Amino acid sequence: MVVIIGCGNLLRGDDGVGPLLIRKLWDQGVPPGVRLADGGTAGMDVAFQIGDAEEVIIVDACQTGADPGTIYEIPGEEVEVPPPAGINLHSFRWDHAIAMGRWLLKDRFPKKVTVFLIEAEDLSHGFGLTPTVEASMERLAKELLRRVGGKTDETGTDPDRLSSHSS
Repeated sequence: MVVIIGCGNLLRGDDGVGPLLIRKLWDQGVPPGVRLADGGTAGMDVAFQIGDAEEVIIVDACQTGADPGTIYEIPGEEVEVPPPAGINLHSFRWDHAIAMGRWLLKDRFPKKVTVFLIEAEDLSHGFGLTPTVEASMERLAKELLRRVGGKTDETGTDPDRLSSHSS
């Protein structure tokens, strides 16, 4: 089973890109063997979703200073971070959840974890994505459907296919 988890805060502009991508995939339909999850802002929600998956895909916003809408594809092991001592649940993020899941699940941990980050333009309070980030979310949704065997358009091909590292 493939689990796609969208993380972020719907009330902080482009930070809602993960949950909004999950809603988009839900509306478009995913093939059998793919589960969608809204990870919201709680890393523990991510930890609870990965237990029976062979592959996990996490989508979230980021701010690195790159052009808004830039999409990064990163292997999960490159961004997982063990939770620091004394961490509380409010501070527990998806990067902590990957490390905790690897420790707890051991040989049942998903064989592949991929993180897609979309460079945010506006993280101020408010609902909705900026046009640039929304366009990137649309492209990523098509690419994820292609990767999991879903329909991307009427012909089954996608001219806006992502490159392997960023766009």
